[in-house]
Amino acid sequence: MTYCIGMSLDEGLVFVSDSRTNAGIDKIARFEKMRVFENAGDRVLVALSAGNLSVTQNALNLLEMRVREDPQAPSLWNVRSMYEAARLLGDAMREVRAHDEKYLREQNIDASASFILGGQIAGETPRLFLVYSEGNFIEALNDTPYFQIGEIKYGKPILDRMIHRQSRLAAGVKCALISFDATIRSNLSVGAPIDLLIYRTDSLRVETRQRLMEDDAYMNQVNREWDQGLHRLFEALPEHEW
Repeated sequence: MTYCIGMSLDEGLVFVSDSRTNAGIDKIARFEKMRVFENAGDRVLVALSAGNLSVTQNALNLLEMRVREDPQAPSLWNVRSMYEAARLLGDAMREVRAHDEKYLREQNIDASASFILGGQIAGETPRLFLVYSEGNFIEALNDTPYFQIGEIKYGKPILDRMIHRQSRLAAGVKCALISFDATIRSNLSVGAPIDLLIYRTDSLRVETRQRLMEDDAYMNQVNREWDQGLHRLFEALPEHEW
């Protein structure tokens, strides 16, 4: 399991993903869930993945292989809109699942997977999409300026309460880290290191990309002060004589 968040704010986009794919008593596996396609001055696309790792990796690898075979073929490097990019990724997902799903099901392996795809291509505004396992997709609009994939339930309440389209990028990052803290506390299958990418509207380049380890000072400060603040608020709430 994994957990990923993508936010579409007026100031830009925030992408956060964990790197854990398996967690057991004697086995913890990690794989990066963030793939970046950057051609500075022309486009920045970021794909976050959850679900069956072979399906998501092969979908992205299929797109990259076709670029090498035919640089003129439609690809994430040359499409002129994020909508076209989401369609390409959805089509690749369908193709991989059509090829592999029968054999995975025979071994009782879940072939479902999903992507958050966001970024900006020169000539249009930043956009954010959720690509479902079946290859169809939706776009983040004003009412819901963020998407989650993977283990979403523990970290959703803070996003619903705090994030809106006008939120600052710094606030978005802070909220995402709190969302991850809630998820990590409640689910062993999500864990550090956490990959973070911040994209500023119209920059057409990646300016901030970091990997936050378990001992990251800022992440730990946010989590600690959030925890202490919740305890103080809980104690301050009025009690009723039942």
